[in-house]
Amino acid sequence: MTSDNWLKTMRNVLDGYDDPAVLIDADYNVVASNSSYDFRFGGLQNRPSAKCYDLSHGYQRPCDLEGETCPMQAARRSGKRASVLHIHNTPQGKEHVGIDTIPIADVNERPYFIEVMKPIREVSAEPIANKMIGRSKAFNEMVELIQRVGRTDTNVLLMGASGAGKELAAQALHSVSIRASKPFVTVECSGLTDSLFESELFGHVKGAFTGATQSRPGLVQSAHGGTLFLDEVGDVPLHLQVKLLRLIETKTFRPVGDSMPSAADFRLVCATHKDLQGMVARGEFREDLFHRISTFPITLPSLAERRDDLPLLVQSILLRLEDKQPLQLTREAMQLLMKQPFKGNVRELKNILERAVILRTGDQIDAAVIARSLTLLPARAPTAAEAGSLRELAEQGVSLEQLEKRYLQALQLSYPDKAEMAEVAGCSLRTLYRKLEA
Repeated sequence: MTSDNWLKTMRNVLDGYDDPAVLIDADYNVVASNSSYDFRFGGLQNRPSAKCYDLSHGYQRPCDLEGETCPMQAARRSGKRASVLHIHNTPQGKEHVGIDTIPIADVNERPYFIEVMKPIREVSAEPIANKMIGRSKAFNEMVELIQRVGRTDTNVLLMGASGAGKELAAQALHSVSIRASKPFVTVECSGLTDSLFESELFGHVKGAFTGATQSRPGLVQSAHGGTLFLDEVGDVPLHLQVKLLRLIETKTFRPVGDSMPSAADFRLVCATHKDLQGMVARGEFREDLFHRISTFPITLPSLAERRDDLPLLVQSILLRLEDKQPLQLTREAMQLLMKQPFKGNVRELKNILERAVILRTGDQIDAAVIARSLTLLPARAPTAAEAGSLRELAEQGVSLEQLEKRYLQALQLSYPDKAEMAEVAGCSLRTLYRKLEA
């Protein structure tokens, strides 16, 4: 077989892949592509060949010289399949793409490489709502972990500060899993009291307790076949953790008032902003439960660790806040934002930009508007008199429920912004709204 005939054969082989695929020679030239690649990425545009790094990234030299991992070089060194995650240029903009590179040889034993590209739709490298957004190295490393473990049924523990996007990460894990077509059910652990824990989680039968006028399925049953997301699992009281451990170990549960156990079928994803290992050392969290839920831990990078994503996040948030006219920050305004510590992560950034949108006078947000948005932060520490009042309430025998009610009322006076109020209270926004409604 001649080299020309071999190339024709390889084009047929590439068309056997459902995903976009190309054939690359040892000099980084893309010499063939399949119809899926041509449709999604624009093909070779009537050129006989093109450099892979130019087509995919617009680089003038190989990826490894631009600070990225070159999958072709990795496959060449090992002689085996290599997998990486890259951001590729496409007609739709920049997209996250998982790349599998397979080394082969032609009839003359010259090295070639097949690259199969799987677009990752669970995250975005362009401004878009309701998805995790980013292009930075720290963000991409997290996405690669999500892609790897997402296809399994392994228990995942998401760790990171409040506002880092743990629920979006959990939804991405669900979307990439084989359970994606089944329910994604969130359990807000910090909002479950002793009396509600079993009823909310496991459900109850009619007549199980006063007020149980009809049977009600629990969240575990609602998640059957899908993903059960335990948000802020570190807030589960120690004496209730054994019930959670039993559910995870046996994959069975018993609705309140029912004598017969039911089978549970779910993929477990947990999240926390707390140091669970420190809690285990202090006896505040069961060690056996910690090891059960943390089979595959993923730490979400803070906004301070992925500052390269700040312009992209700003653009995305502004699009959601004002969709009637395009808004943008001046260079000085962006530089001012870049200097912020962002202890509240993306949630804090959204609050600042929401204030800026209200304070702006045109379609450009300048540094003065950002500076004013930053000074509007209402946070303040409690005074000595306020601290003394709390002690008096405790000494007067005020119940925990009454104390919590008064605490929430005091927070509302000091923190009009609900996201900031939730951050100060140490709970999620969902839990805060539930408590305020109650």
